[in-house]
Formats: sequence, C-alpha cells, structure tokens
Amino acid sequence: MRLLVVGAGQMGRWAGEVLRSTAERVGFVDTNPQAATDAAEAVVDGRVVDPETDERFDCVVLAVPIPDTAAAVERYAPNAADGALVDVSGAMTGPLEAMEEHADGEYASFHPLFAPERAPGNVAYVPGRAGATVDRVRKGLIEAGNDVFETTADEHDDAMASVQTAAHTAVLAYALAADEGVDERFQTPVSEELRDLARTVTAGNPRVYADIRGTFGGADDLATAARALAVTDDDRFVELFERAGERVAADDWAPEISLGAGLDEDDDGDDADDSEGSDRDGGLFGR
Repeated sequence: MRLLVVGAGQMGRWAGEVLRSTAERVGFVDTNPQAATDAAEAVVDGRVVDPETDERFDCVVLAVPIPDTAAAVERYAPNAADGALVDVSGAMTGPLEAMEEHADGEYASFHPLFAPERAPGNVAYVPGRAGATVDRVRKGLIEAGNDVFETTADEHDDAMASVQTAAHTAVLAYALAADEGVDERFQTPVSEELRDLARTVTAGNPRVYADIRGTFGGADDLATAARALAVTDDDRFVELFERAGERVAADDWAPEISLGAGLDEDDDGDDADDSEGSDRDGGLFGR
C-alpha cells in the first residue's frame, strides 16, 4: 500500500510508524519541511513528499489540527481518488462531512484517544464509506495493540465535550487555582491525583487543547457546575454532592442540565462576564 501522511507532528509520526507494516513506503507532507524530514527519517524507508504533489496514493492519512481538516480534505482528496482518505484529527462530524463531499473513493475517521507517547489505547472509528483499504488501516491499528471500536460522528463528538473539554477545563482550573506554595506534606490523595493529572495535561500542546475546546462544548457546563458548588449554601452543596455521588455510583455521565437553574437561584448576580475572546491562529499541519 502506498501511504501518504499529511501532517508530520506527533500524531502524524505515530500514524506513519503504526501503519508502516501495512505500506510499501510512507510519505510525509507538512508545511514545515523540517518536520516532514524528521518524520521521514524516523520511519523505516520514509520519504518527504512535496505539499503540492499530484501523486496518487492507496491511502492518505490526514493528521492535521482540527481547524485545518476540512481544507486538508479538499486539498488531498484527489491524491486518494483511487484508494482511501482517512483522518485522525480528533473531530469527526466536520471531517466526515468534508470527506463525503470531496472523496471519490473510500473514507473514514479514526480518533486515537491518547497522546502518541501513551499508545496503544482506544481508537474511535466511524466507517464513512469503508472498503478494503480502510479495513486494512483498521486492522493495522488493531495489530499495533489498539482497541478500535465503531461509533457514530454524533456520539463521538458529544462524548468529547465531556471526556475532553470538560475534563481538561477542570484539571487546568485546579492547576490555576491551587496554591503552588503548599508544603508537600499537606498533600492529600485527591490533591496528588489532581496534580498528576495537571502535569499530564500541561505537558501537551496548548494550541491542540485550544482547538479541542473550540470544537466541542463542555467548558461552560463545567464552569456552571463549579460556580454552583462555590456560591451555594451548605444544604445546596450537600444536595449537589449527593447528586454527584449518585451519578458516579450509577455510572451516569449525562450532562447535568438542571444545574443552570439551580445556579441562577443561588447566584448573587454580581459576577460580570470578564472573559476575553481571542483570535485563533491558523494551524500548521505539523502542529
């Protein structure tokens, strides 16, 4: 199989390495020539491909930042006209819609639910228009030790609001709010776990986390819940605490939409919206 990986960042390199066993040779494209060179050198018999190539491949893997995926689909779909176009960007609804519009052959979306350094792990998969080549990619991921499970774009993207955006927001908020001068001897099992999680999150690329937050909901729900816990009286706090315990015991992680009403009742209304918007830079394929 002739394989092209578009995007020579960490996830692109990982995809090239994992799928190397399924391919005759792996080509890398990136807007950063050095990133493409480094990725090609890290993969056995890898090569650098010109970003403007019109070469045909059996499979084109898009490993680009979420905001760049639609443009990458349109640009590189012709290179996969005789084979398959797949993405590992992290979102599914948008990329699959773009692939449905532009792909002439097979297409699918895969989302490795881990950072490359923590591979293997769970990989979400939406077939799109699957065939022999997509199945070859799927089997290659499985052979590398990953658990590939089929889902839908809506189910995946809804889940990401909780398991990514809300979780990241909670961990980062703790890292920002916690007193960094606390003596180590005072740390509790809970605070130690949170500090370890904060180390894991902040070791990542902040722009990637920003892309995730900008793509999926979840941060506002987390902020609403935190505010409800922070401003309420003891009786209401106990009620929310018990509700959280019931949800955990029942393994029920559906959004707690009633929190907003409860917060409005308890909120003193003095907190102004002081959030600042920011322009998001266009992403490089190798981010």
